Amino acid sequence: MQMVREDRLPHALMLCGPQGSGKLALAVAFGCYLLEHPENSSLPEPAMLRKLEHPDLHFTYPTIKLPSMSSDHKPVSADFAREWHELIMQGPYFSMDQWMTAIKAENQQAIITAGESDELVRKLSLKSSQGGYKVSIIWLPERMNIECANKLLKLIEEPPRQTVFIMVSEEPEKLLETIRSRVQRIDIKKISDEDLKQALIERRGISEENALRISRMANGSWLKAIEALQADSENELFLDLYIQLMRLAYQRKIRDLRSWSETLAGFGREKQKRFLQYFLRMTRENFMYNFQQPELVYMSQREEEFARKFARFINEANVIAIYNLANQAIRDIGQNANSKIVFFDFTLQMIILLIAK
Repeated sequence: MQMVREDRLPHALMLCGPQGSGKLALAVAFGCYLLEHPENSSLPEPAMLRKLEHPDLHFTYPTIKLPSMSSDHKPVSADFAREWHELIMQGPYFSMDQWMTAIKAENQQAIITAGESDELVRKLSLKSSQGGYKVSIIWLPERMNIECANKLLKLIEEPPRQTVFIMVSEEPEKLLETIRSRVQRIDIKKISDEDLKQALIERRGISEENALRISRMANGSWLKAIEALQADSENELFLDLYIQLMRLAYQRKIRDLRSWSETLAGFGREKQKRFLQYFLRMTRENFMYNFQQPELVYMSQREEEFARKFARFINEANVIAIYNLANQAIRDIGQNANSKIVFFDFTLQMIILLIAK
């Protein structure tokens, strides 16, 4: 807002930060602020902004190719406008995985195609309907393919008049350096535990003790805090799978571990990566549990109950190797490796690493 008041608003901003820190919420709020700014010759109706249906507010996000699309069609955001609008109207805090579920694409890798950059050129070349700014919010620009990134670079270098790009990125290092050098980066920090705790108490009506535990587990993410409140939270499934893996690996039950790996292989790739991220968190928490310093541990009550007996098996002899193993699996899954092979090898390696205790 100060940038606008002082007339030094850059034409391209990039909000960077961890998942659940409020980057998209800030981008949407700022985009709406620009569109209702008094310098506009004709103020938009508030209802248009409340419903995020303003003709000068454009959203770009990762998409997939549906079977119904022709072979030469490059998917664009407009193909999934209904699903996007339904999701964002529920609240601007959601993950890539929730978006993939919304478009029924859990087994595909979503990207932003070159067709999207062509659409942006077409939309932004039109005159503003209200005589003011045109705002382009690009969610997860790191998922652009190289053709799209190069076309977007040209658009940022020669932006249409009174156009503001607001990128919302979780992994800015994956973007072209030439794009990163042409945007003004603003880092959005994690939400403080105290702010999360107060929000949980005031907005969700839970006790202070539960709010404290959840806020510490959420690690600065409102999204994770909300997920922890859901009775059917995916974390419960992931905890069951984590416990099962560790018990079977310790007991060296190869046949059961194969079944376990086939269960994981049946998940979509995004869900597989989510489990591996959960695995990394639990590995860290179990290692830290050994130091008997409660302020260093961020676990749910059920996770902590398991850690009481299991934590000693994650120690200095194997923690780094286990961490590296999970990160390698994340890379393999991201590169479309055969998930059955990835997870079965993962389980066999875990047998060896647990013996290293």
